[in-house]
Amino acid sequence: MTEKYTPPKVWTYEQENGGQFASINRPTSGARFEKNLPVGENPLQLYSLGTPNGVKVTIMLEELLELGISEAEYDAFLINIGEADQFGSGFVEINPNSKIPALLDKNNGDPIRVFESGSILLYLANKFNKFLPTDISKKTEVMNWLFWQMGSAPYLGGGFGHFYSYAPEKFEYPIDRFAMETKRQLDVLDKQLSKNQFIAGEEYSIADIAIFPWYGALVKGKLYDAAEFLSTHEYKNIIRWADELIERKAVLRGRLVNRTWGDEDQRLAQRNSAKDFDGLRLDF
Repeated sequence: MTEKYTPPKVWTYEQENGGQFASINRPTSGARFEKNLPVGENPLQLYSLGTPNGVKVTIMLEELLELGISEAEYDAFLINIGEADQFGSGFVEINPNSKIPALLDKNNGDPIRVFESGSILLYLANKFNKFLPTDISKKTEVMNWLFWQMGSAPYLGGGFGHFYSYAPEKFEYPIDRFAMETKRQLDVLDKQLSKNQFIAGEEYSIADIAIFPWYGALVKGKLYDAAEFLSTHEYKNIIRWADELIERKAVLRGRLVNRTWGDEDQRLAQRNSAKDFDGLRLDF
């Protein structure tokens, strides 16, 4: 680092502290303006963005629909976090933490709000009895890896991703620190997948759905443009697993929902029915 930093006795908020999200980040919570959320015709209403955490939920919903579960039909409305949509009153009412994704289950007139991506996956798995084993041993293993992902991804996204891609300046210490932790996590996954077809065993589960948009995308060069930097080619078992998931139509559809970047034929800012995928390119 070029300058030594000595923390003050009391931290104070400086609005112009640099970085991609500096203009919207604040040390306070709650709604900043009044804005109602749109509501579609389907039973489930998703308010999200096509980031890894958002993609977890859209993959899950598309997997349920792939099984023919019509009750899992959903509307997915875009929440543009760069424009601070997550601080509108309607969104905060569903998720007081102002983070995507957020889900509203109409529940036949008795709405249920669900926030935090892991909680949404569990809610949907329990509601529809899919992608979560009933056997206590197998179920616990899935839960182990689901919570591993929830606890580990902040080091990948908020740590490595922030300092490698989004910070206004590049500094060696934080990049090295979080690159080391990211590679340690990749090694954990690679060893697990050397013994199992899927993350938690021989059955595809919400553990795979949660982990793929982060670590699967990373090893396939679709996250932070960091595959070469992190030598992700070393993690052969993760690549094998990721390639297998990429063959699933629901995964390919789910990763396009609420996506506003990349090739035009791989964007679907808003999803209201299966017909919205017509004309889009379903590949990785």
